[in-house]
Amino acid sequence: MPALEFLTWVGSEKSGRRLNDIVGLTQRGRRDKLISLQWRSCSSRQRRVSLGISSHYCKDSKAPAVESGNFYACFDGNWLLQKKGQEVASNLNGRCIFLVGMMGSGKTTVGKILSEALGYSFVDSDTFVEKAVGGTSVSQIFNQCGEKFFRDYESEALRKLASIPKQVVATGGGAVVRPINWKYMKQGVSVFLDVPLDALARRIAAVGTDSRPLLHFESGDAYTKAFVGLFTLSKKRTEAYANADATVSLQHIAARLGLEDISDITPAAIAMEVLVQIENYLQGKNGTSIGMFP
Repeated sequence: MPALEFLTWVGSEKSGRRLNDIVGLTQRGRRDKLISLQWRSCSSRQRRVSLGISSHYCKDSKAPAVESGNFYACFDGNWLLQKKGQEVASNLNGRCIFLVGMMGSGKTTVGKILSEALGYSFVDSDTFVEKAVGGTSVSQIFNQCGEKFFRDYESEALRKLASIPKQVVATGGGAVVRPINWKYMKQGVSVFLDVPLDALARRIAAVGTDSRPLLHFESGDAYTKAFVGLFTLSKKRTEAYANADATVSLQHIAARLGLEDISDITPAAIAMEVLVQIENYLQGKNGTSIGMFP
């Protein structure tokens, strides 16, 4: 199995031979393989790049080098993410990233990778609320105080987090239902992680529904309880998720990479797609100011 499965993309060439646009990748096996990028003329302004995996390993996994007319990029599995993260961060001007999506969509896992690539700090809004109420878990808050109590604290958490620059915030699945929360999240850039319900149900069933207060049902196996609960919630939230500035569809990523099961998509590949979609959103600003922080 090759180290990278995403084999081609088109990148613009401004000066010399360098990649400016990274579409996506999925990583398997050794991460320090040597990658050969063969350049072929596509137009006067663009080149098409094909990645062929070499059988050699990099001596220096962080530094790209040019050899025999080919571009050889050696990286440690994070090099492309870091490069794209730096490019995107330079245009964010400190604005926060808010990840939204259903429970189990991977907001925390992807958010941590994304924050490292951007040079941001990471915050989970649920954890922020838990600390604010003295360490009580979200499930306990729901059971003892009710959902409204939790939602009030969640809104206050998002208000505070929105005022702090350079953060990736993983929000709770239901944060999108309150319009006031969008007022806070719109101070940054919001990204919806769109994951099929079946995949979400399988993820949640694998770890149990005990920590998911909105998925508690009296009967049924874990998968059935998760799927039924998620289906009910999704009908209430789908329209709200559409308010996000950008959407990352795991189904689309899997189709592009030729994967039959979205569980084969790595969190790093999802984080890369998030960066690409954020970049696309920012470029759609038509040159207007995109920063709220100096």
